Amino acid sequence: MNADETVSSGRRVLRLEAAALARTESRLGQSFADAVHLVTGSKGRVIVAGVGKSGIIARKIAATMTSTGTPATFLHPVESIHGDLGIVGADDVAILLSKSGETAELLPLLEQLSGLGVRIIAITGGEHSTLAKHADVWLDASVEEEACPHDLAPTTSSTVALAIGDALAVTLLEQKGFQREDFARLHPGGSLGRRLLTVKAIMLTDDLPLLRESATVRDAWLQVAERRGLAVIVDDTGALLGVVTAGDLARRIASESELFSRTVDYVMTRSPRTARADELASATVYRMQQAGIMAMPVTDDANHVLGIVHLHDILRAGTH
Repeated sequence: MNADETVSSGRRVLRLEAAALARTESRLGQSFADAVHLVTGSKGRVIVAGVGKSGIIARKIAATMTSTGTPATFLHPVESIHGDLGIVGADDVAILLSKSGETAELLPLLEQLSGLGVRIIAITGGEHSTLAKHADVWLDASVEEEACPHDLAPTTSSTVALAIGDALAVTLLEQKGFQREDFARLHPGGSLGRRLLTVKAIMLTDDLPLLRESATVRDAWLQVAERRGLAVIVDDTGALLGVVTAGDLARRIASESELFSRTVDYVMTRSPRTARADELASATVYRMQQAGIMAMPVTDDANHVLGIVHLHDILRAGTH
């Protein structure tokens, strides 16, 4: 193959798979809604199974569901009849994948699951297959041809099966109200999860550097020096009145010899930038860097101080 022929071959594969996905979309209907209803109405887990390439796709579907709030596990059909079936409960829902719907290793599992009362969703291209006929819900994963030039290697069919699994996982995510914060909670070690951490997960809430408006500038200076660069001024209810930073003090101290005896309202910033506890920490980093500040009070809807978030703490958490 020359370069043009190589690119043409790659484009042909993408074209075939894109066309197959478009046809799958047009066929998606009530059976898909029924499948989603089966899972949302279940008190158990989702058991996903397949053999060969379908098994690889099944593992991916189980992983995607688990990471987006739908507990799922992959079950190898062969291992299931040698003891692994013990993980299955009557309240579970099974998703079984097979291009033909007649995979020999999968049919014994189909029989066992049915005997346990497990509801079954079949993702297969064989509408009249054993798997489709004995499933509670059949999702049509049929394709006109594989991208393989010999129409043998599972390519287009595995892409369609994976896409149907993704459609199920994302629809379940939306129905469960799964939020960005939930994703961060389930992915604490990943870079995406760290970017989704909120200020609440990082902010300090104990022994905050809070002062009343009657405190002196000297009191504020001690707080700034000992408590990482910020003193927060609040009223008797804990509502934010302003902040005193090292910059606020530096701008005054050189020219005013009596500065330390004055009250903090003389030097404080009365409308400081603040963060919200449910704000993404990565967004707070951006605002702090834009403003050239190292710390922010965290306030609620009533402007009461909940905590303090420091730039170094956010960066140490790896959210930026």
